[in-house]
Amino acid sequence: MNTQTEQHERLIEHIKGIRRIVINDCFGGFGISNDAVLRYLELLGKPVWSEIDEKWKSLEIWKYWLVPPEADRVEPSPSNWGEMTVAERVAHNQAYKQQVFNPMDIARDDAYLVQVIEELGELANGKHAKLKVVEIPVDVDWQIEEYDGNEWVAEVHRTWR
Repeated sequence: MNTQTEQHERLIEHIKGIRRIVINDCFGGFGISNDAVLRYLELLGKPVWSEIDEKWKSLEIWKYWLVPPEADRVEPSPSNWGEMTVAERVAHNQAYKQQVFNPMDIARDDAYLVQVIEELGELANGKHAKLKVVEIPVDVDWQIEEYDGNEWVAEVHRTWR
């Protein structure tokens, strides 16, 4: 679906100074579907082994392993967690994060994320999301703001309390 013409148009937008950002356009919250995560990782060239997280099975929460099932996987909550030192817990969490992909870590202006949202359309939406791509000038210092999960892109400014 991503033709050379579309790639050329993206390059022209970049040269013109347009930044494209993915936001959630409804109440609920940002999230991308399992299909969107798999397509994103495919574009990155990362192999992935996805499965429903047993702990969150009723909510259909997916876990995206970056290592195969036969590898020595680090589980998120080992049985000896309470006996571990703080340093051991930190090391454990770092090892786990190296083995599992978290879609919430994707930058909202990631070009592959934008591509996935445009390719899949509504199929890219997470359970409580309606995703859309917003275009802003590339030189704007921006942030995503939200109310009850409904998001917008705002220019960063100074705030005091």
